[in-house]
Amino acid sequence: MLDFTQLQYELVGHVAVLTMNNAPVNALSRILSDELTAALDYISEIDEVRAVVLTGAGKIFCAGADLKGRASVIKGPGDLPAHSRRTRECFHAIRECTKPVIVAINGPALGAGLAIAASADIIITSEKGCLALPEIDVGLLGGGSHAARLFPHSTLRQMMFTGYRVPADELYRLGVAIKVTAHEALMTEALALATTIANKSPLSIRLAKQTLNTIEDMSLRDGYRYEQDMTAAIAQTEDAKEAQRAFLEKRAPVFSGK
Repeated sequence: MLDFTQLQYELVGHVAVLTMNNAPVNALSRILSDELTAALDYISEIDEVRAVVLTGAGKIFCAGADLKGRASVIKGPGDLPAHSRRTRECFHAIRECTKPVIVAINGPALGAGLAIAASADIIITSEKGCLALPEIDVGLLGGGSHAARLFPHSTLRQMMFTGYRVPADELYRLGVAIKVTAHEALMTEALALATTIANKSPLSIRLAKQTLNTIEDMSLRDGYRYEQDMTAAIAQTEDAKEAQRAFLEKRAPVFSGK
């Protein structure tokens, strides 16, 4: 099993719960970034995990990049490009994880925290959650491309130009989050959804996520053709045949992942 210092890993049934734990604000340090990438790459290749819930310890989901630790990471030529690459790969590891990733936002998700949330498949937030791009206030930019996947034109620019924090109720109104929960109910709701996903055919879920990632930037014609090809591939699997038998026999399916 992987040995982490700023990330907690727990297996609940077939759901992996990842909790960022870099006190006091879960800033995305080099260590946390590397541990998130390693955990998600590991999860992608093990059968016992079928869905992921990612959250933060304490009152803040993730306050963004670790500016205080930046000096210890960027010391000379070549360090900045390497640091930027590691950060990108952390976000890509979330999006490219073969298992669906549900982000449970327990508090502010700022800058890199927003990018983490935007890289996931589904966002659930507690009433204390919010998303923001505060980089303008510290002379930086970042996260706009990720935020553009979630927010409409004017809202994105308001966030980018002013540091506006979009509160939980607005995240729900905009369709960014699928649900706003009481703070104490956040993980219960996130685990319930993750468990529902984990009870589906793991092979079908994996191909469904792969398909959605692939068609995101395709034309309608090309995207739907790709979906049809994937549907034909899924139909040949044992899981698909078991799902059809279970439907006809009016029983719960038992999936093998084949």
